[in-house]
Amino acid sequence: MASRGRLRLAALALALTALGGVALAAEPEKAATDKSQTDKPQIDRPLGVVELFTSQGCSSCPPADELFAELAGKDDIVALAYHVNYWDYLGWQDTLSTKENTERQYDYMRAFGSRSVYTPQAVINGRSHVNGASRKDVDGALARMDRTGEGMRVAIKVSRTSDRVTIDAGDAGGGPADAHVVIVYFDPPQMVKIGQGENSGRSLTYWNAVSDIQTAGMWHGKAQRYELPMTEITKKGGCAVLLQSVGKDGMPGPILGAAFIHKP
Repeated sequence: MASRGRLRLAALALALTALGGVALAAEPEKAATDKSQTDKPQIDRPLGVVELFTSQGCSSCPPADELFAELAGKDDIVALAYHVNYWDYLGWQDTLSTKENTERQYDYMRAFGSRSVYTPQAVINGRSHVNGASRKDVDGALARMDRTGEGMRVAIKVSRTSDRVTIDAGDAGGGPADAHVVIVYFDPPQMVKIGQGENSGRSLTYWNAVSDIQTAGMWHGKAQRYELPMTEITKKGGCAVLLQSVGKDGMPGPILGAAFIHKP
């Protein structure tokens, strides 16, 4: 999300072409032999997106991290964990936190009209937030938004060849819409032994910890294609694509579509 210039514009050479428009710039012989590959069936409209704001230094977060691990294992949920740094003063510096993650949470705070941030906070589909440790609240918000049309209404299909990833964003189908194409990179699962602070002595496993966020392009409500080089994907533990609307003030808005980009 390029909110107030905080998240750097992706230095990815993304080629935009409308579906049914200009063909991909690939050599004919290459296109014939380098077929699209996928590791498993692609879910182009997941149930929803759960963004957990958490911290290794927060004693209330381990139950939320455990619930999040379950969500991260589901094929129909795009689950992303943003480790924040404002609890570091309690004695333990979160090894997975970034200032960009913290800034994203503060952006959501302003978008929701809240007065403060907290952990564990789960933002659902970019539309509302609940206690990230409450299975009832998280599942309830996902189910409610799916029923009321506030879920993933734009299909996102991802395919890959040996040298590129292709992202096909569908049509809004309900009038004009604008959104940012956001690439969220995350680390592979890792266990961290916490040496100080409120969780001192505990060894906890963290899933899908966000390491970088890049705004990679714009979507204007019509079916559109985006490309990024496979080299960018292989450098990371994993990544997801979010189609997220942005307010006039630059704050993050509802997420309209999402998908994981699987590594080879």
